[in-house]
Amino acid sequence: MTDDMDKMGGRALPSTKRSVPIALIRAREKVMGPIREMLSDSGITEQQWRILRVLEEFGPQDASSLAERACLLLPSQTRIVQTLLEKGFVTRQADEKDRRKQTVAITEAGRKIILDKLDEAQAIAARIEDVIGKKRLSELLDILDDFQKL
Repeated sequence: MTDDMDKMGGRALPSTKRSVPIALIRAREKVMGPIREMLSDSGITEQQWRILRVLEEFGPQDASSLAERACLLLPSQTRIVQTLLEKGFVTRQADEKDRRKQTVAITEAGRKIILDKLDEAQAIAARIEDVIGKKRLSELLDILDDFQKL
């Protein structure tokens, strides 16, 4: 037993090599490095990229849905959407049913960003699949989906 374990009454945390939070952060950084590099010449951030991707995939939506799907806190998403609006990559308009809500949609300029980066993004996804394997990647995505239940 180490001195640290003695101080904790014989209890110990998992090794940082096997810690779920630390392992997830390590994996995120390995995945996001190439994405950040891909976006470096585009003038958009990874968070802006996520918003554009979500809007392209799911279509126009309210701010809360967009924030959830893009994995952003609502205040951050609001700020990021404002920047994308100023760049002409999204539009924002009052919801037809509830004027207090606003609907965000991607513009053709926003779609062009995605189209311009499509080959690189597909290559990054293919590299991940090559390294992990198709079956294991599918299992990993299922496991990560299970984390949403925590």
